Amino acid sequence: SDHWWPDARRVVSPNFSDRPEGRAIDMLVVHNISLPPGEFGGPWIEHLFTNSLDPSAHPYFESIAQLTVSAHVLIDRLGQVTQFVPFNKKAWHAGQSFFDGETQCNEFSIGIELEGCDDQNFTDIQYERLAELTQYLRDCYPHIVPGRVVGHSDIAPGRKTDPGPCFDWQRYRKMCL
Repeated sequence: SDHWWPDARRVVSPNFSDRPEGRAIDMLVVHNISLPPGEFGGPWIEHLFTNSLDPSAHPYFESIAQLTVSAHVLIDRLGQVTQFVPFNKKAWHAGQSFFDGETQCNEFSIGIELEGCDDQNFTDIQYERLAELTQYLRDCYPHIVPGRVVGHSDIAPGRKTDPGPCFDWQRYRKMCL
C-alpha cells in the first residue's frame, strides 16, 4: 500500500519525480549495473543513485559522478534488495526510450537493476529475488503482463545492451511469468 517492497532495505534517492496522472504502471525493465564496470560489491551504486558518488574514488567515476539517475530497486550479487524509489513514483532509469509506440518509458515503468555486467552470469539468488519481486509487482500492478517485462536493451536498442547476453531470460520467465 505504500509502494515499497516489504523485503527491501530502503535508501531514498532524490532522483525521482511524479508519474503522469492516470497512466497505469504497466512495464518492468531489467537492467544491469556494476561500479566500477565489471567490479562488484562496495557502496558505489548506492552512492550514484543518491548523488553522493565521489569522483576521486575511481577514475571512471569522474565521468559519471554528475549524473542524476536512479532505479526503483537494486538486487546485489548476494541477493540483498535495496529500494531507492517508491513504485508509484518515476525513477530515472531508462533515459531516452521507446517501446510499443510509446516514448519516455520511465513514465510507466518500474526499473530493476541487477548488480552485474553483460559478460558474466548472474547469481542464483539474484534470479530468485528477481522472481519474487516480479511476482509481487505483477500482483500489485496487474497491467504488467509478460510481454511488458523487458530489458533495457529492448527499450533503448543501439544505446543500451543490458541486462546483456548472460541474463537467462528463459530461466527468469519460467520462474515467474
